[in-house]
Amino acid sequence: MASASRLGLVVLVAMASAASAQLSSTFYDTSCPNALATIKAGVTTAVQNEARMGASLVRLHFHDCFVDGCDGSVLLADTGSFIGEQGAAPNNNSIRGMNVIDNIKTQVEAVCKQTVSCADILAVAARDSVVALGGPTWTVLLGRRDSTTASKTNAENDLPPPTFDLQNLTTLFGNKQLSMTDMVALSGAHTIGQSQCRFFRDRIYNETNINTTFATSLRANCPQSGGDSSLAPLDTQTPNGFDNAYYTNLMSQKGLLHSDQVLFNGGGADNTVRSFSSSAATFNSAFTTAMVNMGNIAPKTGTQGQIRLVCSKVNS
Repeated sequence: MASASRLGLVVLVAMASAASAQLSSTFYDTSCPNALATIKAGVTTAVQNEARMGASLVRLHFHDCFVDGCDGSVLLADTGSFIGEQGAAPNNNSIRGMNVIDNIKTQVEAVCKQTVSCADILAVAARDSVVALGGPTWTVLLGRRDSTTASKTNAENDLPPPTFDLQNLTTLFGNKQLSMTDMVALSGAHTIGQSQCRFFRDRIYNETNINTTFATSLRANCPQSGGDSSLAPLDTQTPNGFDNAYYTNLMSQKGLLHSDQVLFNGGGADNTVRSFSSSAATFNSAFTTAMVNMGNIAPKTGTQGQIRLVCSKVNS
């Protein structure tokens, strides 16, 4: 039995590696040479209209990849045959930017019909969002195909809640073949964006590893009852700039979420936080590597899935 289990694991790893190997940075060079420029233009306009949208698009890609792989499943609306991911607890009234992806998809379809997947649009949009907010660029591997279903249950099981401790985070990311360095680097995306009061209320009222002045400043807009959707920046120093200030905040006990501050709380991630805090170049390198690694989580390729015509629904 043990041998059979090991063989099964080897097969699964080999399948995942083969799928990732089919992704290519030049995938659309011939079939849709204007795809990347079209996506970038859409992202740039959206972020210029609302800087927060950059963070929302990065998060959308993350939430897509962590649930059944990077396959655009997070974009699917519920149907009579499945309850999708958008209503799952980590996503409900929280994820945003689907309309931006829909608009970009419409523009891409106008230049190349049924060629570029929604999953790939998400991956490229995440990169372009980081760049639009002053962050590093990286080469996005392409060739993902779109799922034909989505699962609320899988989203609730696979997305890390803001209450997770370091061990839970390490285990969850490890299950996706992401290292602790990847996890700490990806968490650095919280150098942009905002969070709702309901996700950090317990931290600012009940936790002790938090800067007192910082906690007090947040309570005015996040009362102990009510105000669940009130927003606060994840990085108070440069909320609309992609940099390494997030890690400096952690070292000053100014992490907004519990799952932020656990990265610097006397545990195994402390030295990585120190490294990223002291060197923007080190963080940028680790972040871009981690984004590529995350983008390689169980992509559908070849004849798997489909290329959706509209990102919110399966082709009829």
